[in-house]
Amino acid sequence: MKFTRVPTVILSSIILVLASCIPASPPQTILSGNPGDILYQELFADNTSGWDRVLNEGGIMDYDSGGYRFLIREPKVNYWSTPGKHFGDVRVEADVSRLDGPEENRAGLMCRYQNGDHYFFIISTDGFYGVGKFIGGQAVLIAQESMMPTDLILGDGVNHLRADCIGNTLTFYVNFTQVAAVQDSDFPVGDVGVLAGSFNEPGVDVLFQNFVVIQP
Repeated sequence: MKFTRVPTVILSSIILVLASCIPASPPQTILSGNPGDILYQELFADNTSGWDRVLNEGGIMDYDSGGYRFLIREPKVNYWSTPGKHFGDVRVEADVSRLDGPEENRAGLMCRYQNGDHYFFIISTDGFYGVGKFIGGQAVLIAQESMMPTDLILGDGVNHLRADCIGNTLTFYVNFTQVAAVQDSDFPVGDVGVLAGSFNEPGVDVLFQNFVVIQP
C-alpha cells in the first residue's frame, strides 16, 4: 500500500455496510468490573456463541479453525461482526493473521458500536495502520490524513492488536507497542467486535483468534 493511497476521503467512500451484519440495538446493561477483570472472552471454539455466520457470493464471516474468519470476495468492502454486548471503557485485544489474498487489506478491532456507528483500529498486512470512526454511513480517520506506515506489522505472521477505549481517548497498540492515541467523544458506550476489508483487490482472507475484553 502506498502511503498516499488511503486518504480520509477515499476511505470514507469505500466502506459498504452489510445489512445482514448489523444486529439490533445492543442490550443496555453495561458490562463492567474491577481493573484487570476479563469482561468477555471468545476463543471461537463454539460456533453457537453468537457471532455472525454469513456465507454468500460476497464473502464469508464464520467460525473456522479455532478462530473467526473473514473472506471478502469483492473489492472496496468492509465486513464486521460483534457479539451483541454493551460496554463502557474497555481494553480489546485479539490476534489476527492473513490466510491468503492481497497484502493491501484491512483487519482490526472495534469498540463502542451502536447501530452501525463505531470506532475502528485497523492494520494492513503491507505495513500501515489507522484509527478512526464510522459515523452516519461514512468512515473518517481521526487525527490522520491517511493510514500511517509502521514496521511493527508482521506481514506473514500473527499480529496482536489492542485497542483501549477509555473516556474520550482511543489508544492503539500493534504487537504490544503503542502506535496511536487520539481523542474523540462521539461514542461513549457500545459493543465491541472485529472487522476486515478490501481495497481495490478482492480475496482478502484473514483469521482472528483469542478475542478478549478487559476492564481498564
